[in-house]
Amino acid sequence: MSNLIENIKQNLNYLLIDISEYSSPNGNIEGSSNILQNLGQALPSKLEYIRMAFTIKESDFRVFLENSQDIFINKLLIKQNGSDDILHYIKEYIMKERRVRYLAIKNIENRIDLFDLKDEVKEFELHNIIVRNYTDLYITVNNYIKNID
Repeated sequence: MSNLIENIKQNLNYLLIDISEYSSPNGNIEGSSNILQNLGQALPSKLEYIRMAFTIKESDFRVFLENSQDIFINKLLIKQNGSDDILHYIKEYIMKERRVRYLAIKNIENRIDLFDLKDEVKEFELHNIIVRNYTDLYITVNNYIKNID
């Protein structure tokens, strides 16, 4: 996948990665790990929208964030299927560096949407990051196609 992204990098504005629906005994952890470990260095320096939905291991997410430090994402959506806590990495690598304008995070396993954690939302606002409900920022492929017509 990173080779594909590398080839279209100049024209890439929207990226949707969702392997959460493809069930395996380990929750697709290998696929998620591979994507996160390689995605950061393949992305262009600026993206309008990226939506990632899969099982995220903390260590892989840290690698992704370290490899994508020079990237600005206007709207970042993350649907986390696992129980690993990734919020502290988001604060360290995204919030403090102001690398995102709009942020939405939903943890399926814990049934938590970052938008519902009011103290966390206020902390992100102090860094000029707007936290939204995951479903509010969610763009389907059909909606995207309608918007470009």
